[in-house]
Formats: sequence, C-alpha cells, structure tokens
Amino acid sequence: MARYILNRIIGVIVVLFIVATVVFVIVRVTPGDPAAVMLGPDATAADIADLRIRLGLNQPIPVQYLYFMGGLLRGDLGQSIFLNEPVLTALGQRAEPTFFLTIFSILIACAIALPVGILSAYKRGSVFDQVVTTLAMLSASIPSFWLGLVFIEFFAVKLGWFPTSGYGGPGDSFLSRMHHLVQPAVTLGLVNSALIIRFVRASMLDVLGDDYVRTARSKGMGEARVVLKHALKNALIPILTVIGLTTALLISGAIVTETVFGLPGVGSLIVSAVTRRDYPVIQGALLVIAALYVLINFAIDMLYLVVDPRVSY
Repeated sequence: MARYILNRIIGVIVVLFIVATVVFVIVRVTPGDPAAVMLGPDATAADIADLRIRLGLNQPIPVQYLYFMGGLLRGDLGQSIFLNEPVLTALGQRAEPTFFLTIFSILIACAIALPVGILSAYKRGSVFDQVVTTLAMLSASIPSFWLGLVFIEFFAVKLGWFPTSGYGGPGDSFLSRMHHLVQPAVTLGLVNSALIIRFVRASMLDVLGDDYVRTARSKGMGEARVVLKHALKNALIPILTVIGLTTALLISGAIVTETVFGLPGVGSLIVSAVTRRDYPVIQGALLVIAALYVLINFAIDMLYLVVDPRVSY
C-alpha cells in the first residue's frame, strides 16, 4: 500500500510540473508582445516597457522560467495588473461562492443519480428504466445557462422564492448567502446528474449478473441487502471515478453558471480577467484549477484503497 501511495504522489508532482510548464509556455508563445496585449492599443511605449520589466519579460526565457517556478514553490502566482493585488489573494477572496456552489451541486447530483441509477439497473428493461435513460440523455443535452435562465424567470421573477442574482451583501448571514446558491446549485446538479446516472446504471448492470450476487440471493438474503451491500460495493470504483471527474468539471464549468446568476466567484473573476487581458490572473487560475483536478483524482485513487483493497496489489 505504501508503494502504491508513493507512486501516486510522484505522479501528482510530475503532472503539476508539466501543467505549470505548459501554462508558462502558452503565455510566452502568445502572438505579439504579451505586455502590449495586456495594456491594449492605447498604451505608450514607456508603459509597455515598464510592464515588461514588472513581469520579468525583459529577461531571457530560461531565466523567466526559473523565476516562475521559484514563485510557484513559494506560493506566489504573480500580481494582478488591474486588481493591483496578488493573484492568490484575488482567487481566495472569490473562492467561497465557487466552493459552496461546487459542493452543493455535486451533492444534489449524487442525491439524484445514485438512487435513480441503482433502481434503473435493478429494473432493467422496464418502463421506469426507459424513462430514466431518456431523461438522462435529455438532461445531458440541456445547456446549463439556458436552464439557469428558465429557473430565474420562473422561481425568482414569477414566484419570488429566490434572488435573481448576486451573493448577498457583506453583512448578510451565511444562510442568506446560501439562499442565493440554491438556483445555481440545482441547475448544475440536474445537468451533471445525467452522466452519473448513466455510469451508476452501467456499473450496476455489470455486477448484478455476477455469480456472487446469485449466491447471495440463493442464501435467502433480502434484495435490498444484495443490491446495496454486495452489488453496489463492487460497482463503486467506476462510480467514484465519474463523481470525482464531475466534481473537477464543476469547478471549471461553473464559469458560465456564475455569470448567469451574477455570482462573484472564481468563474466571474476569470471572465473579467479574459476581458481585460489580465494574464497573471488567467495564468494563476489555470494553475489552481489544474492542481484541483490532479488533487481530486489523487483523492479518488486513495478512496479506491478503501473500497477495494485489491487495488494496492
């Protein structure tokens, strides 16, 4: 087991190093002078030269790379040009809405997908199974921004149950801020539950016909115990994988939903950084999101050991 964990940790470090290198190269190979692109066409030559010095773009590429990697090791993602504050601080100030939106969305998606997917597999070929499969395919094809606008029109404008946008004021309570997240969380949860439903159904179908399931039934065990204890436990690895990937996708995919609902999260920060060509913020956000992808995958790998001890061998 120790060797398995060590191999995964080494893999995480290697992937993070590669991602950091790719992000560094992408920014440097952008057509034109990055400093001139950031400041726009109205910038003077002096302003461009000053920004090049501030960003270290006047140094040779190998020197820039060493400074870049050294800053990452110190936790320094650079300085935002337009916000005039460290990128890590800017991301941290806007992390709360994105964090809770991701957590609530994946909880809603799992609360829908797990029981529906298990029951659909158990009732394979029935009307319920066909309806679930059809609705899952339909949900996967619905754009989240369109569903969000429908929710705003119906639940916020017509019924007045939820705010149309925003995350509350600075003095609002925690429950008030969470109230603003109900609609976007349900939007993302419904859309992303479709993929999890299909994986849960497929994984359960793979194990429900195995010999050990038939043996458990022949011993007189109840159907609920056979399905939930024996079959589900052995189908968990692919299910955990898709839940982990969905969580990672929600972190980066919340950009559109945050924009629709006016949430001041990381997604909105990235959109504004792209609009204003604030490259340090874009670069830092890419690195953080990529790191979260890798760490979530690492956490899923560790869960494999709990679900199936044979993985360590």
